[in-house]
Amino acid sequence: MKYIIDKANGPAYIQLYHQLRDDIVNGAFGYNSKLPSKRVLAENAGVSAITVEHTYALLCDEGYAESRERSGYYVIFHADDGFAAPTNAIAIQPAEAHTSPSHPDFPFSLLSRTMRRVLAVYKEILLEKSPNAGCMELRTALKHYLARNRGIYADVEQIIIGSGAEYLYGLIIELLGRSSIIAIESPSYNKIEQVYQAADVLYDALPLTSEGIDSSALAATTANVLHTTPYRSFPSGVTATASKRYEYLRWASGGDRYIIEDDFESEFSISTKPMETLFALSKQDNVIYLNTFSKTISPSIRVAYMVLPPKLAELFDKKLGFYSCTVPTFEQYTLTELINSGDFERHINRVRRNKRKGR
Repeated sequence: MKYIIDKANGPAYIQLYHQLRDDIVNGAFGYNSKLPSKRVLAENAGVSAITVEHTYALLCDEGYAESRERSGYYVIFHADDGFAAPTNAIAIQPAEAHTSPSHPDFPFSLLSRTMRRVLAVYKEILLEKSPNAGCMELRTALKHYLARNRGIYADVEQIIIGSGAEYLYGLIIELLGRSSIIAIESPSYNKIEQVYQAADVLYDALPLTSEGIDSSALAATTANVLHTTPYRSFPSGVTATASKRYEYLRWASGGDRYIIEDDFESEFSISTKPMETLFALSKQDNVIYLNTFSKTISPSIRVAYMVLPPKLAELFDKKLGFYSCTVPTFEQYTLTELINSGDFERHINRVRRNKRKGR
């Protein structure tokens, strides 16, 4: 196979990664097959061995391949994982749960300076009521941020701002209907279960293994909505493998099903490229992406956002568009400035570099 690298299309190792990943997913390299040596692949793609090394490291980080000492790189992605047979992965017990890791606080001096600038620039505009879905400026900034960092390409109309993840969980319940049955991870973040209990919505707790949700439990559930935290489930710390993520998508492709992708803590991945989102991988228009600023900036910043697939964005506007935005305009403009100035991403990158050094 010939891999084509175009210098105008971004870093070579990312381009090569995408091409190799697609070949793995499409079966050109089957499970447990050996990938080309670094020298052979470098010659094939016309890149350096260092570029290939970065590519393979990323494939390993994402769970598509693994390095075997003195042997090379092998595919560990199962194209047909899930539903065929019970998983051999080790079940995660509640006793194994751990607390969420802490991250360096966002620099207070930078945050206060940004707040003063927002007050000076926007003045009386800050007293105006926010549009119901959130300020256009913040939603536009998030649109570009998500495209740059998470591979999510969405229109501004698909992005909804709310005061914390729990508030958005409630909106999703209203959007999908209270007759929905929601599958959640077990163990999972306790507020997810508490919100569904409070809303009197039926839910099914599916056991986690070391690879993600148990395949047999997922196949057997009567749920039509799957609420998952694929990057790092809390409190277990489990990250769904690449094979498992595709299994979730295959499950959602059967019938009128949806996935709520809770992208908790994904910004602080030590990988050179954050894990692919289910939203970006899905071709079914049935994944709701959700994230917050409580970990990346401060727990006191009660701002979350969700990205709806186009068909749900239209339904949301008709069904729930009357709900007022619950985030003050001042906070929205502050976040807009942090994202547009690059200060937000510099903080994220600084934390990730320090974590890599520590490891």
